[in-house]
Amino acid sequence: MSKRLAGKQIVVTAAGQGIGKATAIAFYKEGAHVIATDLNEKTLADLNNEYPEINVQKLDSTDNNAILEFTKSLDRVDVLLNAVGFVHHGTILECEENDWDFSSNVNVKSMYFMCKAIIPLMIKQNGGSIINISSCASSFKGFPNRFVYGTTKGAVIGLTKAIAADFVKKNIRCNSIAPGTVFSPSWQDRVDQSPDPVQAKKDFIARQPMGRLGTAEEIAAVAVYLASDDATFTTGTTISVDGGISI
Repeated sequence: MSKRLAGKQIVVTAAGQGIGKATAIAFYKEGAHVIATDLNEKTLADLNNEYPEINVQKLDSTDNNAILEFTKSLDRVDVLLNAVGFVHHGTILECEENDWDFSSNVNVKSMYFMCKAIIPLMIKQNGGSIINISSCASSFKGFPNRFVYGTTKGAVIGLTKAIAADFVKKNIRCNSIAPGTVFSPSWQDRVDQSPDPVQAKKDFIARQPMGRLGTAEEIAAVAVYLASDDATFTTGTTISVDGGISI
C-alpha cells in the first residue's frame, strides 16, 4: 500500500516539540520529504537524532528576512504546516501592550510571513496545501485567562479563510486545526509554573468532557488528512479536535 504523502515536500514550523514535532514525524512516516524548522536548535537536534531522514533547519518564524532567505533554498513546497504558538495566561487586565504584541507576532504574524513567502511557490507549481494550527480557544469558545491567546487564535481562523478564498482558483487549499488541551512540553511548563501544579493538572483534566487531555499524535493524524490528496475538496475550514470541549 502506497504512503499517503509520498513525493510531497512539506515544511513544518515549531517542529522541535509538541504538535509540530508529532506532525513532522507523522508526515515523514507517510512518505513525505519533511523540512522541520524551529528556533530551538536543541529540540531540532533531538528530532534529527530520532529521525535522521528529516531535514532540520533553524528558523525564526517571526523574522521575515530569515524566512525569505530560507525560501530561496526551496524548489517547491507541497504542504506548509504552521504550528508556532504561545499561550499567554491572563485576562485583558493582565495583558500589557508588550504581551499583546508578543502573542500577535508569534501566533499570527509568523503565519502571515510564512504564508506570504510560500504561496508564490505554490502558485508556480499549480497548487498546495496550507495547514494552520489554531485552537478551540478562539472564535470557537472563550476560556478564562486566555484573552490574547484566544484573540490571536481567532485571527488565525480568519487568516485561514481569507487565504482559502483568495487562492482557491489557484488550487491552493488552506485549512486550520483547532486543538483542545493537548499534552505537550509547553502544557507541562504552564502547569509547573502555576502556584499549585498538582491542582492545576487536576483542573485541566476536570474540564475535559472525555476526562483526559488530547495527544499531539491525535492532532497530527488530522494534519496528515489535510495534507493528503484525500482532502482535495476541503478548504477554508477549521477542524476542531478538542475532545468535545467546544460542544
